[in-house]
Amino acid sequence: MTSRRSLTPAESVDFCRPHHPDETNILQALLTIQQAKRYVPVEALPQIAHRLGVTEADVAGVLSYYPDLRTSPPGRHVIRVCMGESCMANHCPAVIRAVETYVRSRTGDTKGNGFTLEKVYCVGNCALSPTLIVDQDIHGRVEPAQVPRLLEHYR
Repeated sequence: MTSRRSLTPAESVDFCRPHHPDETNILQALLTIQQAKRYVPVEALPQIAHRLGVTEADVAGVLSYYPDLRTSPPGRHVIRVCMGESCMANHCPAVIRAVETYVRSRTGDTKGNGFTLEKVYCVGNCALSPTLIVDQDIHGRVEPAQVPRLLEHYR
């Protein structure tokens, strides 16, 4: 894992330059900041809005609308469990309970164990449901009994 230097809000704003001077893409700016920092610092919203030439409410609206955007640092590893119809039909709630037990954390929490657990709605892997994603690694046909062995690799 690579170490990332923490950016100040002012440095975060530098990532907000539009690709084309006539366009303002708030979502792209927030995604760029999150890619660099792993989250979007709330204290930087006024600077981001100013730099993009939009209101702070515009930036906050985009930030709160998209569930992939974070306002606090995630754990070292982000676990996402699909809650789409196919995964629900194939017992994903049991997978979530197994993950919560293994990481000793509830969905949405980030604790000192290095994991953040999130629910997502349809990752498009329906033929292999239920699906669990750890960072960028997709795991299909996950059974609750497989969770400890699968996640041990990420400890």
